[in-house]
Amino acid sequence: MAQPQNDATDVMIATEVLAHAAEVIKCLGHPLRLRLVEALESGEKAVGELQEYSGASQTAVSQHLGSLRARGIVDSRRDGTHVYYHITEPKVTSILNCIRRYDLGDREQ
Repeated sequence: MAQPQNDATDVMIATEVLAHAAEVIKCLGHPLRLRLVEALESGEKAVGELQEYSGASQTAVSQHLGSLRARGIVDSRRDGTHVYYHITEPKVTSILNCIRRYDLGDREQ
């Protein structure tokens, strides 16, 4: 049986890759989580910095960071009383770049 092809690349994406991508996209499917990843693009940040950047409450930021951490998108380290987060799956920044291109495309129309 012939496998469907993508005219753009002529390479079918492996089912496992699609499943992993779907899980990552599902986890990123909240505006605050996207905002937190956006903040972390430039490097490690403390929870307070992420709260200030996002404008969200400390509770909301911590809950969403927990979701991102559980999915393996971010990780944290403790330094005294501060907890710092960083991106552990750098490919997620490509998703933000797609969103930026999508937004720019809408503005040009």
